[in-house]
Amino acid sequence: MSKMIGILTSGGDSPGLNAAIRGVGKALLGRYDMKVIGFRDGFRGMMENRTQRLDSAALSGILTQGGTILGTSRDKPYAMPVAGKLKDMTEVIVDNYRKHHLDALVCLGGGGTQKNAYHLMKQGLNVITLPKTIDNDVILTDVSFGYDTALGIATEAVDRLHSTAHSHHRILVLELMGNKAGWLALGAGIAGGADVILIPEIPYDVKKVAAAIMRRSHNGQGFSIVAMAEGAISREVAFKLAEIDKNKGSKKKEPKLPIRERIADCRPGNSLQLAQQLEELTGLESRLTILGYLQRGGTPSAGDRLLATRLGTACADLINNGKFGVMVAARGDGVKPVPLKDVVGKRKTVPLDHDWIESARSVHTCFGD
Repeated sequence: MSKMIGILTSGGDSPGLNAAIRGVGKALLGRYDMKVIGFRDGFRGMMENRTQRLDSAALSGILTQGGTILGTSRDKPYAMPVAGKLKDMTEVIVDNYRKHHLDALVCLGGGGTQKNAYHLMKQGLNVITLPKTIDNDVILTDVSFGYDTALGIATEAVDRLHSTAHSHHRILVLELMGNKAGWLALGAGIAGGADVILIPEIPYDVKKVAAAIMRRSHNGQGFSIVAMAEGAISREVAFKLAEIDKNKGSKKKEPKLPIRERIADCRPGNSLQLAQQLEELTGLESRLTILGYLQRGGTPSAGDRLLATRLGTACADLINNGKFGVMVAARGDGVKPVPLKDVVGKRKTVPLDHDWIESARSVHTCFGD
């Protein structure tokens, strides 16, 4: 009797998801004669038992498509909005797994998806995951699919801003995604030749950023490009956040400020405020561009198609070998299954001594520190 495998995509959409679905599905169908069904809209669709048959016809022609043919959501099995309340729907999901006589469930997603998949694994389900995120912050894998496409889009944005920055002698601030990890802003900043790169791992001093821009101006370079991750924060904000975290772990009461004011004061990614500060400090006209969801859209790059297909077909091999409770990680030119328990609750941030940072400093890129 043929084995039945379920697939879902969860979290934010990302280029390469369809390539991964295709890689897993076609290998299971053609190489191992297994049956495959997809669950619509992530864990919510699995809870609501909304399925889609993934046969050869359904998998045909999706390699080059962005997004995900299965749809996605950020709903968690153990805290799912139902009738206006958060409810633990784990039992329902487990029941639907059993009803479809699944032999395994493949979950494609980022850090949150890895955590949700691990939760289901602890309920006794055979689970295997693939790393997806444009932020490239899933730990224990060299790279996640989605990152290469987003990096290309972000780099092109930096390239295009150069012409208008040069023509109008302006400071152009480009806000890129990356709330906790700066891989996207760092990579695009280096590849696009940004003059300033601001990432969450290195809190910045706005006066040092302004000074670097003024040095360029005095040297006859009347424009500057600032590539800023949405999670980049100033040193002042970093200090306040550290104080709040320290107070949470002690008996000392937190500052008696309205919660809304505290959140606004310590909110990362305030690129508009940065642009205004730089204009005031330098006297140069400043403009802000927020790339937003453009970074997640469109046709996946050749690199992401290759990576997603490679991980997807390796996933099928692991399923056939009965290897579950793992994430299929990219390692060099190969793959490696790593235990989900080693992935959950961790994030791959940019090391302060990373080669990319050292290279950027060598070409006089400012990090505001």
